Amino acid sequence: MTFRSVFDAAFIRAEFDQAGINTQCIPSIWKYVLQNPNCEWRDIPSLPSAAYSLLSSKFKPCTSVVDSVFDSTDEVTTKLLIKLQNGSSVEAVIMRYDSRLGKYGGKPRPGGPRSTLCISSQVGCKMGCTFCATGSMGFKSNLSTGEIVEQLVHASRISPIRNIVFMGMGEPLNNYTSLVEAVRVMTAYPFQISPRKITISTVGIIHAINKLHGDLPNLNLAVSLHAPVQEIRCKIMPAARAFPLAKLMNALAEYQKKSQQKIFIEYIMLDGVNDEEQHAHQLGKLLDTFEVVINLIPFNPIGTLSQFETSKDQKVTNFQTILRSIYNIRTTVRKQMGQDISGACGQLVIKKSADVATLTDIEDLHI
Repeated sequence: MTFRSVFDAAFIRAEFDQAGINTQCIPSIWKYVLQNPNCEWRDIPSLPSAAYSLLSSKFKPCTSVVDSVFDSTDEVTTKLLIKLQNGSSVEAVIMRYDSRLGKYGGKPRPGGPRSTLCISSQVGCKMGCTFCATGSMGFKSNLSTGEIVEQLVHASRISPIRNIVFMGMGEPLNNYTSLVEAVRVMTAYPFQISPRKITISTVGIIHAINKLHGDLPNLNLAVSLHAPVQEIRCKIMPAARAFPLAKLMNALAEYQKKSQQKIFIEYIMLDGVNDEEQHAHQLGKLLDTFEVVINLIPFNPIGTLSQFETSKDQKVTNFQTILRSIYNIRTTVRKQMGQDISGACGQLVIKKSADVATLTDIEDLHI
C-alpha cells in the first residue's frame, strides 16, 4: 500500500473532513513531525482518537528519506540526495551565507549568518535546456506537495532555513498545483517562511505566470532568460519555441503591473554564445521599461555533457558594466557555490558521486 505524506495538505484536509475530524489540528501534527523526525503517530499528544487510526492507515510522517549528504570543501554548501517512496531520487541544496561579508551602498550589509534552501519540484525536467545537467535526465515525474515540503523538513534538521529558492531539479511552474500548495504550507504554521523569502524560478511558462500573483502574492519571481533575442534562446532553451520572447515579456509586464515587485532575471554566461557586448546592449534595451535585478551566472561545467565554456571574468565584468552604467540596471554576479559536490547552478543530476566575485544571494537583492 502506498502511504501519503502528512504534508500533502489538500489530501490530509480532505481525509480529515470526510472523517469528521477538526482540520485545525493538522498544523500541530506538522510541528510535531518537524521536531520529532522518527515519531510514531501515537506519540503525538492531544489528537482526537479518530485521527490516530486515520493517520496510521493512510499517512507517513515522511515518505522520503535522506539517502546521502555531501558537504562542499568550504563547508558553505550541503547537497542532500533524497530518496522518494517510489524509488526515484531528487536533490536539494543548502547554501549558507553571512550577509555581513557583502556590501550595499558601500557599507557592510546588516544581518548575519543564514541558510537558503534550493528545492526541486520534479524528478528530471522536460525543458531540455542545453546548458543544464538536469535537462539531460529528461522528465520522470512531478513531485507531490508533500515531497516538495519534505525537502524543507529534511534540510531544517541540518540548518535553520530562512530563504527558499525553487531552482533545483525541474520547472516549478510545470508542477503548478503542487507548487502552490507547497508554498502555502511553507508560509503557514509551523514553518512560517515569509513569502518575500521565497523565490520561484521559471524558464517562462506564460500561462502559469499569468495566474501566479493571484495564487501566491508577495513572493519573488525569477525568470531564466539567458538570452536577449528569440533566436539565441531557441538554440540553448528548446522551450523558448513554445514560449516566444515577445509573449513572455508581455506576460512579465502584466505580472509586474499586478505585483508591483521587481523581477529577478537569471542570465547564464556562455562563452561566445550570449556574452558579447552586443548581447549586453540587447538585454538592456529589452528590459529598459522593467524594474528588474539581473543576476549574471557563471556557467558551471557538467563534465562530458557540456558543449559550452564559461565566460572569461573580463567578459562578465564588461557585460555587468554596460548594464549598470548605460542602462542603469542593477546587475550582480552570482558566486559559484558547491561545484565540488555538483551542487552548483545547473549541475543537479541524480548520481552518488560528483563529476568533477561578489557574494550574492537572490534574497539579498531587494532595494
